[in-house]
Parts: sequence; C-alpha cells; structure tokens
Amino acid sequence: MKLVVAITGASGALYAQRLLDHLRGQEVHLVLSDYAKEVAALELDGAKLVVSDDVVCYDNRSMRAPFVSGSARFDAMVVIPCSMGTLGRIASGTSDDTICRAADVFLKERRKLILVPRETPYSLIHVRNMERLLEAGADIIPATPSFYSRPQTVQQVVDTVVARVLDHLGIEHNLAKRWMEDKS
Repeated sequence: MKLVVAITGASGALYAQRLLDHLRGQEVHLVLSDYAKEVAALELDGAKLVVSDDVVCYDNRSMRAPFVSGSARFDAMVVIPCSMGTLGRIASGTSDDTICRAADVFLKERRKLILVPRETPYSLIHVRNMERLLEAGADIIPATPSFYSRPQTVQQVVDTVVARVLDHLGIEHNLAKRWMEDKS
C-alpha cells in the first residue's frame, strides 16, 4: 500500500510509533506537525520517533508533498494521534498546512482517511466535527484501548488501538487478540 501517516501534537506519540513499526513493507510518506515533535520528545523520554530509512518525510509547511494533490495516487491516510484542532480544521475544510490539505484531498477523492483522536472528554464541538467527518467519508478510530485480551504492558494496551487501524487499512497483523479468539 501507498500510505500517508500524519502525526499531530495530541498526546499519544506511542500510537504513531507502533503504527510506523508495523507498516514495514508498505510505502509510507510521513508528515509531523510542529507540536508532534515536541510531544514525541516528551512522551518518548526525549527520544525521537524511530522512522525507517525507507519512509519519505515531509515538512508540514510544504505543499511540495505529492499527496496534497488529487492527481497523486495514494491508498490511505492515517492521522495518529489526531488533535482536536487538526480534526476541526479538517472538518471545516481549512487546508492551512500539509496535513490538513492532504486530508482534504483524501476526502474529496473518496480515499480512505482514518483519524485517531486522543482526547477526553469530548466537547459538543468535537462530536459535531467528528459527525461532519463521518458524513464526509472519514473513519474515526478513537484511541480507546480494549482490555479483554488482558494487556500486560503499555505497549500491549497501545497495540489494541493500532490493531484496529491496521484492520481498517486491510493490513494483516497479530498485535492483539481478537474477541473470543483462542489463545493458541
């Protein structure tokens, strides 16, 4: 698959890192917001995100990324984690940076757009913005982990969400036990 992964400044850099870890073998184009870099440094103990050498990285203030045009062929875009500010700008069609412009293109071209908001509680504005995006064709997968698989580590908890993202992308994985699945 040819994918765009966008990382915003919402808490949850580990979700983005785990997704990147499991997209090896896919063509990945990556863009980070300015705040994403700050949050990742805080949440990953001062370390940077680990990005494979084959991932193509873009600045969030450049319109030179191929995926900001409908004429470029990409399969899907994932915004993980997705801040409510970014979600709101996407919902209103404000294409003021590379991430929002790309999301706008994916919606208008009817391509898969997955947003992973990491916020609680939701305000009415958040819910209405999500409603607008669902009506426009986006998939909303909140960073809400499941616990029926009895995760033992933070990484295993995070993987329950990343597994759902990979499912929606159609990418095989064995990150988390599925409901009522045998342990074997």
